[in-house]
Amino acid sequence: MTCQLTRRVAAFAAALSLCTAANAADFINVLTGGTSGVYYPMGVALSQVYGKAMPGAKASVQATKASAENLNLLQAGRGEVAFTLGDALSDAWKGDAEAGFAAPLKKLRGLAGIYPNYIQIVASADSGIKTLADLKGKRISVGAPKSGTELNARAVLKAAGLSYKDFAKVEYLPFGESVELMKNRQLDVTLQSAGLGVSALRDLSVSMKIVVVEVPADIVAKVGDAAYQPTVIPANTYEGQTKDVQSIAIQNFLVTHEGVSADTVYKMTKALWENLDAIAAAHASGKTIKRENALKGMPLPLHPGAEKYYREVGLLK
Repeated sequence: MTCQLTRRVAAFAAALSLCTAANAADFINVLTGGTSGVYYPMGVALSQVYGKAMPGAKASVQATKASAENLNLLQAGRGEVAFTLGDALSDAWKGDAEAGFAAPLKKLRGLAGIYPNYIQIVASADSGIKTLADLKGKRISVGAPKSGTELNARAVLKAAGLSYKDFAKVEYLPFGESVELMKNRQLDVTLQSAGLGVSALRDLSVSMKIVVVEVPADIVAKVGDAAYQPTVIPANTYEGQTKDVQSIAIQNFLVTHEGVSADTVYKMTKALWENLDAIAAAHASGKTIKRENALKGMPLPLHPGAEKYYREVGLLK
């Protein structure tokens, strides 16, 4: 009788364990960025895609300080998928304390490469800023501390021969707050790493005359990181920007962690690529996401669930 009872208790415990695991897999917390950036509206769209494509899934969206915070949250198991910039992801995988990663985040796993971020340096026309050299002595916002934007700012400004000490004032603010300070003439320039047509900069360009500052190809080369590539911000991306502007871009990724089941990540990956129209409808940057670019530049191992999907569609052999 005792053995039989023991077997029943063991069977019940095993069933409870499986049920708990299944329920845990049903929760998908999407880690994004500030609400005035690109990650947030795309994250909202992605959560809606998951909610429709994965019956029983309970998808939620969390606004964060973006890349570095997202990756640390994933490592701690406090999210299932996150948006991040490529350089922050590489720093997290290797462990770079200066970038906000005291130790290598080895629980992270790749899900997909998505769209490029354009590092956009936008000044008020009244500031007199026309080139990178003109930034010296001005008041700038470089993004939230240790965010992907702020890491990009350090890299680009260093390549241009500038450090934070060269500015009259340095603010560490999200996109929307940076723009409000510029409107109030409390800042001269904002550096924002985001998809083209980011709402905060569109808002700024219709509120005041702006200058989109060029980042020449020779400065891009001086960054010394293959993750950064020369690009162009097309004319008329923002109000009053009548010409193409040379700039610099870096790839964004969606990342998960090893604690999420292979089945869940497989479904998440499949749902992403089969519902790109919903992502594109959320923000213009979504229109540049291509499945053939999903694995390009991935600086860490794929999650087995994502790997299964890419093998099915022929991106992996």
